[in-house]
Amino acid sequence: MTKANACCAPLVGAKVHQQNKKISKATSAQPHDFVSLAGGSFAMGAADGPHPEDGEGPVREVTLDPFALAGLTVTNAAFETFAQDSGYVTQVERTGSSFVFEQLVPTGTAIKSVVSRTAWWQEIEGANWRTPYGPKGLRADALPKHPVVHITLFDALAYCDWAGTRLPSEAEWEFAARSGLTSKPFPWGDSLLKEGVLQCNIWEGQFPYENTADDGHIGPSPAKCFEPNSFGLYAMTGNVWEWTADRFTNLHSPRRVSNPKGPLNGGVYVAKGGSYLCHASYCMRYRTSSRQGLDPRTATGHIGFRVAEKKK
Repeated sequence: MTKANACCAPLVGAKVHQQNKKISKATSAQPHDFVSLAGGSFAMGAADGPHPEDGEGPVREVTLDPFALAGLTVTNAAFETFAQDSGYVTQVERTGSSFVFEQLVPTGTAIKSVVSRTAWWQEIEGANWRTPYGPKGLRADALPKHPVVHITLFDALAYCDWAGTRLPSEAEWEFAARSGLTSKPFPWGDSLLKEGVLQCNIWEGQFPYENTADDGHIGPSPAKCFEPNSFGLYAMTGNVWEWTADRFTNLHSPRRVSNPKGPLNGGVYVAKGGSYLCHASYCMRYRTSSRQGLDPRTATGHIGFRVAEKKK
């Protein structure tokens, strides 16, 4: 019923279906505090990615038209507005369970299953975006400023359809994360620490046994927590993985390209940014070029999304 992918995100394999009714549009404009970006050319990818199967390289020149990206990931409060207005029920809510990192599962919670190769993921009945740690844990309405999680690609697209937004392309997301720096692994430069201070919510300690929480968080942090990058965008690395609009491939042409959209076919999509579970000793996917391919049905306690403004 379950399997682990390349970066510790299990797939809920139960049969799921698209929402069986058309999602109505938002009754009023939804503020997302978009950051306008001028676009232009940048060096996308990296030649030194720690996971060759991820396809970070080769480094290639990419040119983008101007676009606008939300400064924050979609929060629980924003998703609650969507759910109330549209009546949308997420795929995890319909399947009945999702995966929560073991250290975040409340005491006394019944465990439905674990993933054999990544046993720190525990399948919990009743875990979904409303109850991200399971029915015995804090509810999303007590965490309104946290990123919404347990979101499949289909859920993210439904939100976008309602809000009149879209998911960013992978190239747009990476351009935004790099914030004008050339071939730097982090939005602020070459080193994980900036002036000795951690700038993002990732794992500290020995994964998966000990988290020292030097950044102040064991699980997700509020979407607006650490300092933004120089473009004014928050949490472009760490905290939660973010869906993009592009299908995944690990075969890229080194030739210059404009406004790439990913392959036309394929059943796996790109997520960017890493999460609070990323650590140098395990996956190290918290760099600007980091990426992973996910089945669009995947939903866990460390996958969310941010939106881009629709182009006119």
